[in-house]
Amino acid sequence: MAKKSAIQKNLNREIQVKKSKSRRDRLKAICKDRTTPIEERFEAQLKLSEMPRDGAKIRLRNRCLITGRPRGYYRKVKMSRIALRELALSGQIPGMVKSSW
Repeated sequence: MAKKSAIQKNLNREIQVKKSKSRRDRLKAICKDRTTPIEERFEAQLKLSEMPRDGAKIRLRNRCLITGRPRGYYRKVKMSRIALRELALSGQIPGMVKSSW
């Protein structure tokens, strides 16, 4: 089980990302648009840099929904490999069986 503080920090970042997504996207579009004057692009870049860092999507970490483990994460099931294996072995995932050859 991951530290509760690390899990909570990531949840707070998710909330921050959702709140600042529209404004951040708008400022990024202005910065990338070559047709706008350079002064406006520079001003948009300054406003973007003044925004909180935790509002950036890149700072989110994929974590297991069950344990909060940050590594060995399968995006398709949103679980770590260990939690997925435990659920499969206990028979809670339909169609998934332990392989043998």
